[in-house]
Amino acid sequence: MSEFLFYALVPIAIGAVAVVLLLGLHNMARGGSPHRSQKLMRLRVLLQFVAIIIIMFTIWIIGR
Repeated sequence: MSEFLFYALVPIAIGAVAVVLLLGLHNMARGGSPHRSQKLMRLRVLLQFVAIIIIMFTIWIIGR
């Protein structure tokens, strides 16, 4: 279980945060819609929360 979390779920969560961050930066750099930037920011914050939960759960599982 811990190997699946460590090698699959954690990188996917971190990758999702990075993709949304890059999409937001791209939107801002090209002068895109502020509404879309706000939606991407909210999505990024939500994904960061999920990633932190997954990482903390993985650390807890490994420590058991």
